[in-house]
Amino acid sequence: MTQIYQYPPLLAGRLLKRYKRFFADIELSTGEVITAHCPNTGPMTCISTPGSPVQVSRSSNPNRKLPYTWEMIEVYENRPTWVGVNTGLPNQIVKLALAARLLPLPDYEQIYTEVAYGIEKSRVDFVLKSTTQSPIYIEVKSTTWAKGELVLFPDTVTTRGQKHLRELQALLPAARVYMLYFINRGDCTHFSPGDSADPLYGQMLRQAVAAGLQVLPCRFAITPTGISYIGQAELRL
Repeated sequence: MTQIYQYPPLLAGRLLKRYKRFFADIELSTGEVITAHCPNTGPMTCISTPGSPVQVSRSSNPNRKLPYTWEMIEVYENRPTWVGVNTGLPNQIVKLALAARLLPLPDYEQIYTEVAYGIEKSRVDFVLKSTTQSPIYIEVKSTTWAKGELVLFPDTVTTRGQKHLRELQALLPAARVYMLYFINRGDCTHFSPGDSADPLYGQMLRQAVAAGLQVLPCRFAITPTGISYIGQAELRL
């Protein structure tokens, strides 16, 4: 297990409620009740239960309307486990993992981020280049929805995710293309598409894999001190 990211000092509390997607009322361990920014626009299936332990960060930026950010929540699906809430972090962490050559990928020399591509005017999260081989395209999706030790993506209909699959498949076979699922919790050992939430996405993913898309379901352990890479989940298509 390799720690990639270290959190700033966090504050403990418990979730009172999440509402309007971007807001969460939290009671800190001091008894103070705050409203924190919720950096996750999805339904957060099974990871927004009132009363659950949470951790928040505090920004030193005096211009922020909400100085606190909700970073993680503790759940009990398999065992007590911290789950990452801040969807702004996965791309940062993947970039650090790429720089450290931690992920099972072919050799590369240069890392580019947010590269424009495709006929639908998309941007892919990473492009890796070398002087001797075709480029590697990597799209990153954070996932937290678990059923036992199986984690699934998506947990709702995602037209944006469907678009990315179309764009990525169109790159094949001229480029090497990867879909990296950032498993934002350490208690899940297997990954599958969330067919019950978005059956079309699951169908499109399987079609893209048959055409040559590679899937990297990457497991990460989340703790109040940092985030560690713990290897690959088993893919179940």
